[in-house]
Order: sequence, then structure tokens, then C-alpha cells
Amino acid sequence: MTPNPRPVPVILNAKSGLGGAERAESIREAFSKAGLEVHVMQGEDISLLARRAVREGHEIVVAAGGDGTINAVAAEVAGTKSALGVLAMGTLNHFAQDAGIPLDLEEAARAIAGGEREAVDVGAVNGRVFLNNSSIGLYPSVVIRRDNRRKRTGNGKWTALAWASFSVLRRHPMMDVTLHVNGRTTRHRTPLLFIGNNEYVVRGPDAGTRTDMRDGKLAIYITRRHGRLGLVALFLRALFGSLRKALDLEAFTATRVTIDTGRSRIAVATDGEVSVMDTPLEYENRPGALQVIVAPRAAGGSAP
Repeated sequence: MTPNPRPVPVILNAKSGLGGAERAESIREAFSKAGLEVHVMQGEDISLLARRAVREGHEIVVAAGGDGTINAVAAEVAGTKSALGVLAMGTLNHFAQDAGIPLDLEEAARAIAGGEREAVDVGAVNGRVFLNNSSIGLYPSVVIRRDNRRKRTGNGKWTALAWASFSVLRRHPMMDVTLHVNGRTTRHRTPLLFIGNNEYVVRGPDAGTRTDMRDGKLAIYITRRHGRLGLVALFLRALFGSLRKALDLEAFTATRVTIDTGRSRIAVATDGEVSVMDTPLEYENRPGALQVIVAPRAAGGSAP
């Protein structure tokens, strides 16, 4: 007699506002309709929960939340035999959209039950994995001030963001960076350096998205905007993931890049989460390092 398969772990971020019995029950119902039993795991340490699920040998580990939660789970799944399932429950859901993963809960559950895998690239900075992008300069500075403001005052996310943006932008922040890439060394003065996991579409209605997540490249974008109004526009584009639409960008691709900042440590954003890292920063593309469960494609359809 064949034993019943183990329930698939679904990792839900208890801090994101997506937790709670009601949300967990919606997830269970969606998977039940798709014919798959799941075990919803809620907690604040997403990485720990994901690491445990991978160690237990689950074929699929599901992340339920926004891009930050998905990134944390993906970092533990990448390079293992497990595959990442995604329930996109964030505000922007960049990874799900670019990877061809349904945003509707029941459709996403059916896709995961179908179990169709595709290998996609991940980026990494000093060993830390990111799925969408990483940046230094303006964006992580604002995120740090936003989070500190929320802790001190209890302000909502958007109120704290507005205060943090004003606080950073009025100082007109600039930084000097040295890039070692493609056998060349270049120096730049910029408020923001942005590195994407694969290239973004440059123009048209799909600008700011990726059509291929397996091209084995990092996309490096350096802005030369100096005026305060330009910085405001730049920050908003970085926040909502459409930096590639901005003007006055120097852009190129590479498989690896080393970045010196003249500081021993610097704040680095990876998929919206900020951490302080030692320099120099070592970025790399890891081709096909992550197996992702995607929706079945029509015959002749292209992969992301």
C-alpha cells in the first residue's frame, strides 16, 4: 500500500499582516480544491521555517506573502532539490508576475498542485540571494528611516515612508562608487546604484518587467540625476520597481561585478529588505539555481 504523501509546507509571514487563522484557512481551502494537502507554518523567522522544510526533504516549499517573504524562502530553497511554490500576497508581486505565476490564490494553488518546474536565475550579493533586484544609496537609506520611524512612533507604512523620503531627499544624498566589471574599472558619483537579476524591458507597456529570467546576467543601472526633484522621481520608480523607465541611466550587463564604496560597511537592499554588509560588495548571477513551480504553459508558449 502506497503511503499518503506528506502535506506540502506553506510558509506564511506572521509579521506581514497576512497571518492569522482566516488567511491560513483560505490557503488550506484553495489547496483542498486543488487536491493537495498543506501544512501552513506561521512565524516571524521565515528563513528558519524554510530551512527546516528543506532539511526535511520536501519536494515543494511554498512561500505565501510579498516579495520579501518569497525572497527569504527562495534563499533557502535555491541550490537544493526542493522547488519553490509561490502564493503572491504582496503589494507589487514583481517576482510572481515576471516568472509567470498566477496572482489569484486558487489559480496559484492549482499551479502548485500541477507541479510543473522551471529553473530560473537568482542574483547574490556577498552570498545573499535576491530574486528581483538589489540597490545601494537612496533606496535603502529611505527604507531604514521608514522602519525606524514606524518603531518609534507607530506610524503606518505610508506615513512613515513619506517622512523618511523627505528626510533623506532634503539632504541631497550622493555617493562615490568604483565598479570592477567586465575587465574594466569605472568610477561614478550617483545617488543610487541598482542591480537587477536579469535584464528589464526598456520601453513600451511592459517597461520595468523581465521577459526572461534565465539569461545568466545581472543588469546594472547607474543614475546620474542630481537635482532634488529628479531624486524624488527616481526614488518612486525604485520603490515601485520601474527604475528602468527612468531617464539619464547608464546601463550594462555582466555575470559578476565588484563594487567599492570607500566605506567599510554599507546598507544594501535586496528585494525590499535592507541589511548592512561589509565592502567591497561582490555581486554574481547564479544561472538556473532556483526551481520554481509555474502555471502550465500552452503548447509552443515561451518560458519566462
